[in-house]
Amino acid sequence: MAPIVTSRSSSISARSASAVRSVRSARGVARSSSRSSPCVSAATTIAPASTELATQCINAIRFLAIDGVEKANSGHPGLPMGCAPMSFILWDEVMKFNPKNPQWFNRDRFVLSAGHGSMLIYSMLHLTGYDSVAKEDLMSFRQVDSKTPGHPENFMTAGVEVTTGPLGQGICNAVGLALAEAHLAARFNKPGCEVVDHYTYCIMGDGCNMEGVSGEAASLAGHWGLGKLIVFYDDNKISIDGHTDISFTEDVSARYAAYGWHTQHVEDGNTDLEGIRKAIEEAKKVTDKPSLIKVSTIIGYGSPNKADSHDVHGAALGPDEVAATRANLNWNYSEFEVPEEVSGQMDKSEKGAALEAEWEATLAKYEKEFPEDAKVFKQLISGELPAGWEKALPTYTSEDKGIATRLHSQTMLNALCEVLPGFIGGSADLAPSNMTLMKAHGDFQKDSPAERNLRFGVREHGMGAICNGIALHNSGLIPYCATFFIFTDYMRGAMRVAALSEAGVIHVMTHDSIGLGEDGPTHQPIEHLASFRCMPNMLTFRPCDGNETAGAYKVAVERRNMPSTLALSRQGMPNMDTTSIAGVEKGAYVVYGVAAGESCDVILIGTGSEVEMCVDAAKELEGEGKKVRVVSMPCWELFEEQSADYKKSVIDPSVSARVSCEAASSFGWGAYSNAHVGIDGFGASAPAPALYKKFGITVEAVVAAAKSL
Repeated sequence: MAPIVTSRSSSISARSASAVRSVRSARGVARSSSRSSPCVSAATTIAPASTELATQCINAIRFLAIDGVEKANSGHPGLPMGCAPMSFILWDEVMKFNPKNPQWFNRDRFVLSAGHGSMLIYSMLHLTGYDSVAKEDLMSFRQVDSKTPGHPENFMTAGVEVTTGPLGQGICNAVGLALAEAHLAARFNKPGCEVVDHYTYCIMGDGCNMEGVSGEAASLAGHWGLGKLIVFYDDNKISIDGHTDISFTEDVSARYAAYGWHTQHVEDGNTDLEGIRKAIEEAKKVTDKPSLIKVSTIIGYGSPNKADSHDVHGAALGPDEVAATRANLNWNYSEFEVPEEVSGQMDKSEKGAALEAEWEATLAKYEKEFPEDAKVFKQLISGELPAGWEKALPTYTSEDKGIATRLHSQTMLNALCEVLPGFIGGSADLAPSNMTLMKAHGDFQKDSPAERNLRFGVREHGMGAICNGIALHNSGLIPYCATFFIFTDYMRGAMRVAALSEAGVIHVMTHDSIGLGEDGPTHQPIEHLASFRCMPNMLTFRPCDGNETAGAYKVAVERRNMPSTLALSRQGMPNMDTTSIAGVEKGAYVVYGVAAGESCDVILIGTGSEVEMCVDAAKELEGEGKKVRVVSMPCWELFEEQSADYKKSVIDPSVSARVSCEAASSFGWGAYSNAHVGIDGFGASAPAPALYKKFGITVEAVVAAAKSL
């Protein structure tokens, strides 16, 4: 398509201008003086483009969004109405994708970080030819089992790359997607044979910029020099409370420039298509910095009475205003109707197929000229794990020195990085404590993007959300991230989105209990294990030795659609002869005493460092004539996946003397035990042995609890 040149026009209907002015006057709303573009009404900026077809396409985007929200009587029409021009240029002229193969590896990625405006991306998917969003899907927006849920969900709608909605998460995911591209390009591209070459585009709003997590990720993107990340900032200056000048007056572009981004400003994002087009061209010329394009728009553009107000942000326009907007924008089509010429222009099925075929030819050339690299690359993007990779995981006996499970974790990470070419990750400035460095690899940096150790700095939340993006790049990369278990409080939002969006991130969390000792209650997790066990689609592991740590990693790597949290100890604990990787895969299994399925008097259930305590308690009870079974339960979720018969054979509910022991909250243990030895208050600052004694987490307490039942 030839470039579409637009011109600004001052022509305006007196009725529309008067309507917008009267509404603003009645509300007493004044625009912030910090806005660079002229302070005008929506109607003022309505101008015929020099290419009528472009205007038709843009309005088709707007009205599909308007009609979808109106039919649902729920949603956010304002953002799609304002962002339609930039979205049209991006999807129609710039982005590479194949709507008939949404998972084509070398497609450009698009993230709608302002996920509340979801009808924008659904409209784009529909218009550009994705089978996942038919007209009927647009008409069932926000309904049960719809492919068009209230916020974009990657597991529901083909063409949606990541799940967005919690503001700020999407821009962080976009950083992760761009990082994945930069890393793979550095590893596999050859002169004249580039098999990894795509951009990540993102639209975010004021709310995303207000959320601190976006700053964490943007800072890292600038530091890493992610030149193929281009972000559009929808500068409409409206949030739910009203105009943003009541709470948000900073110079966003200056902040991003300080982060190391290339910044531009399109002052009229409503009609200046050429300005948007040129901004993208300039952004692509800057290869060593991510780009922020601030696009000043009017939210709800075209609505005579609700544009430029919070009224259009999060509610349907209403029948009267929809009719007025149709008249104002001269849209003479019925609900969900798309003119034939618009469909012909925006459908990218043929173009997408040609782009993919061109890439396949490049890949075939690459495979012929670089067969060894091609073998690794194709295995990665297939999503299949290398055959026999799990054999790299070491096993232990009681003769092996007992150490902290964080040290076992270090062994696992370094073993796995040798057999899993997609293994990549790092820590939030705690690598020497988390033990997460891959010794055979250097640091991913601006000048060394092929390396695999990620240095996130003290940015836990951004770290988690970036790793979600890496995982959802769906290129075979297996990201892990690490911090102290207590600091999951900073990143829980990203971890929940990982679980929701089926992003197989491995969360390596050390210093798992009061056993960390002297750092005290600010650093000692109490309720954290319970909170992650409550989270759907999250595997939570607390291994008791080297074998169980190996088992946790085996499952975590295999479950690519399920994130994992590994709670690892600072203090040492002995390796056991009866623990195993296979046992971990069952979630809970017998490690001492009466075998599964046999009659017993007492069942003691432990995790992590308290398994040893349960074994010692069992020996004392055996001395008094009791038949005791000790169960290690490293992962509740895996145990619940087992058959009813297996679960009964391990933790028999008919045995009343069932005691659990874990240096953490008792919350949830009632499902498995009738008494719990643990801690339900905050910890304290002291050496670990003194703390266990102070809080009554002892062999004696376990024995006493068993006798009491």
